[in-house]
Amino acid sequence: MIDVLIFVVSTVFVLSIVVTIHELGHYWAARACGVAIDCFSLGFGPALASWRDKSGVEWRLAAIPLGGYVRFSGDENAASVPDQNDLAAMKAAIVAREGEAAVNRYFHFKPIWQRAVIAAAGPISNFVLAIVIFTVLFAAYGQVTNPAKIDRVIPGGAAEMAGFHAGDLIVKADNKRIRSFQDLQQYITLRANVPIQFAVERGSETVTLTATPRLVERTDKISGRVKVGALGLESRSRPTLVKPTIIEAVPAACDAVWDMLKTIAYYLGRLVRGQVPADQISGLIGIGHTAGAVAKAGAAGAPDLPSKLYGGLVGLTVLIGSLSVSIGFMNLLPIPVLDGGHLLMYAYEAIAKRPLRADFQAAGFRAGLALILGFMLFAAWNDLNRYDVFKFIGGLFT
Repeated sequence: MIDVLIFVVSTVFVLSIVVTIHELGHYWAARACGVAIDCFSLGFGPALASWRDKSGVEWRLAAIPLGGYVRFSGDENAASVPDQNDLAAMKAAIVAREGEAAVNRYFHFKPIWQRAVIAAAGPISNFVLAIVIFTVLFAAYGQVTNPAKIDRVIPGGAAEMAGFHAGDLIVKADNKRIRSFQDLQQYITLRANVPIQFAVERGSETVTLTATPRLVERTDKISGRVKVGALGLESRSRPTLVKPTIIEAVPAACDAVWDMLKTIAYYLGRLVRGQVPADQISGLIGIGHTAGAVAKAGAAGAPDLPSKLYGGLVGLTVLIGSLSVSIGFMNLLPIPVLDGGHLLMYAYEAIAKRPLRADFQAAGFRAGLALILGFMLFAAWNDLNRYDVFKFIGGLFT
């Protein structure tokens, strides 16, 4: 029961922070552009509590704390679909109800650039949140670093076949500077079956080696059972923490977020091309499992409850930063319903000098919603398999 409670509380906490900041990005941008807003909801479903501020916005805490939305005046739903198929009819209704001047307060009649700014503000807020989190963590605790020096080459592995030796120091991988063994592992993990060119310092000389990571399956407490690229290298050098100043921590945090974005884009490209197994896609269950595992790992070894809570909170803060980058990136994909889909429609409108036909927009939103729901179900199936839930249930009846 304690594990279930940690799982639930950690998941709700992490998702609430990431989603709230995302939606606040939309909200602040809309307010700056003078858009009329009906509701800001944290969560979906019936309201548990709500109140209205002086500007008439309803702030709502809903029953299902797994998302949220900002609903602009005139929207049919949280996807910002107008409640009339014909914007001309919507405009006429607004004029009849509130007068000509009120039209400019509605999102759908704002200039294209303002609508684009509002749509992009959510993902941008996620990236800013991640940069702030990593800046604070780097300045407060330091960055983990240790040379990528090889202490053991596993016999029969891809590294041995490529000519690696114990004592080698890896300094580059495909022109990417390798600052630590962790950098090396992260780079290799996503590149199973992809040849990588390494710059290796061996004694007083630098040699170039090419190795192709093999796809292997591993199990750990945080990620469960995963398939990753591996070379067969081990390092026993102890990680050290290097504390940058707050001024130095900002660019370091920006670099970390940029590296995450490039990694996500690279992995997604390989996934679309069928170069990595689709069963590694994770969803809400995976996020929850990771959040619970991170919270427990952060609390492990603490002498008292306050220390355990503090350790768990620090671990979850790191996860919030990483998840915020992922959610910001995914929301920029050009899929109707997502922010990227809205941006794509605004680009069409800017080029064609007219909005996409309302029935095409509606069909696109329905297709996008179906795609997202299908993706979520597929990810949930993967998570259930990854954490052996089906084996556990089957064992109950044998």
